[in-house]
Amino acid sequence: MERVTVTVTIYDVAREAGVSMATVSRVVNNNPNVKPQTRKKVFEAIERLGYRPNAVARGLASKKTTTVGVVIPDISNSIFAEVARGIEDIANMYHYNIILCNADKKKEKEIRVINTLLEKQVDGLLFMGGVVTEEHIQAFRTSSVPVVLCGTKDENQAMASVDIDHEMAAFDAVNVLIEAGHRDIAMISGTLQDPANGFARYQGYKRALETAGIPVRDEYVRIGNYRYESSVDAVNYFLELSPRPSAIFSATDEMAIGAIHTIQDNGLRVPEDIAVISVDNIRMASMVRPTLTTVAQPMYDIGAVSMRLLTKLMNKESTENMQVILPHEIINRHSVKAQA
Repeated sequence: MERVTVTVTIYDVAREAGVSMATVSRVVNNNPNVKPQTRKKVFEAIERLGYRPNAVARGLASKKTTTVGVVIPDISNSIFAEVARGIEDIANMYHYNIILCNADKKKEKEIRVINTLLEKQVDGLLFMGGVVTEEHIQAFRTSSVPVVLCGTKDENQAMASVDIDHEMAAFDAVNVLIEAGHRDIAMISGTLQDPANGFARYQGYKRALETAGIPVRDEYVRIGNYRYESSVDAVNYFLELSPRPSAIFSATDEMAIGAIHTIQDNGLRVPEDIAVISVDNIRMASMVRPTLTTVAQPMYDIGAVSMRLLTKLMNKESTENMQVILPHEIINRHSVKAQA
């Protein structure tokens, strides 16, 4: 025999408690204008009947859904997991629910996901990673809900954002190599079409070399896609050059780990033959051998601060700084050492 599920409505609770539906609504929405004994009676009725308030209906009535949409570029990348944890912890603190959507680093999917979240009447939107194009900005502007860019920024820096100074992080990383005595320094870059991240880190690499009076050589720069596999071809290319680079700056830890393994697969040692440094400080950076010297992004804090900024915007609190830059930190490990 098929089991029939009976939906309990606000009308059923009102009848059970002997009050009006308006009173039940006030209790469910924590309206203070309800007598304690009436509130107790309503909660007892809710418990007896197993009533669960309809969040959508409550959102239509209050014009708030207490829901935040989060667009994540690549859910398989561990760096975004730490950002998401920071977001979730602050969201829980302020009683917001999270809808997390993976966009696979594809602009068309990102735009589609943004529109879907706005159609679901989220109270705010967090956009992680990637290039912020004019199409993204147009999608954000189709709704009046606040948006915070998380770990990225738009080219004109007109939107609220939380990030690090990627150019300075790269500059500091390359200076670690220069101070260790290296002059033949190659770079595995991210896409230069990404002004907030890929191009900014390339600019930091270039500025560090120029500041030290070291020529910038085009053949010492290869473009990767931020992932492990793309560094394999880059390193094999570098090993054929003369002079061969004595150090490699990688735009991400994942590509740096691929670089270390490819150097070792070719019978060379890190850092004795080729030093490696990068940016991010993912968990694997301390697990690879030799352990990876890197510039740490405060990923948890980027997520947490982004969510806190969004709560201020959603609740129309005063906000002094709409473009927050968090500090980065050099983590010295064993993939770089001073040249003899």
